[in-house]
Amino acid sequence: MSSPIMFPYKSLLSVSKDSKEPIYQQITNQFTLLIRNGMLKSGQQILSSRALSDVLGVHRKTVIMALDELLAQGWLETKQGSGTFVAKNLPEMKPQKLKDSKDTSIKKAGFSFESKPILQREVIKASDKLHLDDGFPDPRLAPLLELSRAYRSNLIHGNAYVKLGYGDTKGSLWLRQELAKYLNESRGLKITSDNILIVRGTIMAMYLLTTAFVKAGDIVVLSEMTWASAKINFQHAGANILTIPTDENGIMVDVLEEICQKHTVRLIYITSHHYYPTTVTLKADRRIKLLKLAEKYRFIIFEDDYDYDFHYQSKPLLPLASADEVGVVLYSGSFTKGISPAFRVGYLVAPEEVIEHLSHFRRIIDRQGDSMLENAIAELLQEGIIQKHLRKSLREYRERRDFFCELLSQKLKNEVSFQIPEGGMSVWTKFDKSIDLVKTAEKALKNGLYFSNGTQHNLLDRNLNATRLGFASSSVEELEKCVAILEKSITKV
Repeated sequence: MSSPIMFPYKSLLSVSKDSKEPIYQQITNQFTLLIRNGMLKSGQQILSSRALSDVLGVHRKTVIMALDELLAQGWLETKQGSGTFVAKNLPEMKPQKLKDSKDTSIKKAGFSFESKPILQREVIKASDKLHLDDGFPDPRLAPLLELSRAYRSNLIHGNAYVKLGYGDTKGSLWLRQELAKYLNESRGLKITSDNILIVRGTIMAMYLLTTAFVKAGDIVVLSEMTWASAKINFQHAGANILTIPTDENGIMVDVLEEICQKHTVRLIYITSHHYYPTTVTLKADRRIKLLKLAEKYRFIIFEDDYDYDFHYQSKPLLPLASADEVGVVLYSGSFTKGISPAFRVGYLVAPEEVIEHLSHFRRIIDRQGDSMLENAIAELLQEGIIQKHLRKSLREYRERRDFFCELLSQKLKNEVSFQIPEGGMSVWTKFDKSIDLVKTAEKALKNGLYFSNGTQHNLLDRNLNATRLGFASSSVEELEKCVAILEKSITKV
């Protein structure tokens, strides 16, 4: 049996009185690590509490607390009249090289796993730089005071057990009721609260959809250019992806019909109102034909209506879901574009049995959403505050769109081409072929302006040399600075 005196306690144990961690816990954790690393072996006797307190320079009661904790956890055991020992029933630990105490994090997993390349994407994070982003809202316009008031009200009033306990996996009933009214009035839907599933955002709706309805080998149809997160979801599910081209009127539905005549299509993903990334609107005749094809060939239409509320030319076309009489359209939207990306509240509209089915899948990844936030938004919808905010934002974003497009025409008329978008929060901008868009984006970033280099929109057979330049999240003064930086960052091939 090893002598407790021979063990180098002084060099292997240390405490810091400046640490926020209690001293007894520091001692406990260090003893545990020494046992795990095989430095202290099973059955080895350790110093008495009095001797340890002398070695560590701490009060004996503190050491006793640490030893009691180690005894309770089963790392140590006592023998009447003999002292305290490392527990004998522990498996043999081979001595390991002690790591630098400043770097205790584990870098590598102790098991194998597959890392899919399709999941490796840069995460866009907010920064204080100037930006022409992907088409995000300006949170400075959001009704934050009203939202905080409603959140606080829902937090402190009412039955706490009900409000702060587990809720419906479909989401707040109050929000689903208010959303049903709002969507019926603004989008021509004919739904009740039972047709709505509250989700964290469209990306969560997409994941639930693919998990529940798309099997490996199923055919999913996307447009040639599409939202990367949607494509990745279908790829992750093992779907066989087919693509169809688009033009100034949206997706070419005739090509979809040809595909349906040859293959069994399970689903088509579409951004019908403001096509991503070019912002064009799917025209009425193609909408009618798409619905007829879905009814005939019994495939799902996933309609992602990410910024329906921001259409500037006239009253926007109603979504496909408003004309769906056979239950083939799953309609998704969120408050991300209306309020701010930080507020993760979205919705999926579908036939009642689909909502019930999806709620079971939602339960196993996210028991429920943020009930307080959902109820706060329900209150703002009921009071008309969100509707008022959207009308105000629409006027502001229209002004920013017009100002930004005028700036592009004046300052970069020989470098870019674009169509003034009828709606949305960004301008699909094509750069002259003589311009290296990747290097231009890099140089702009060094000069304090972020915008995407557009490579994610390129097709397999050609470089489009185009990108989305978001205008909504910047004031007119900021937009002027953005274009000035962009102008001086232009880099020729």
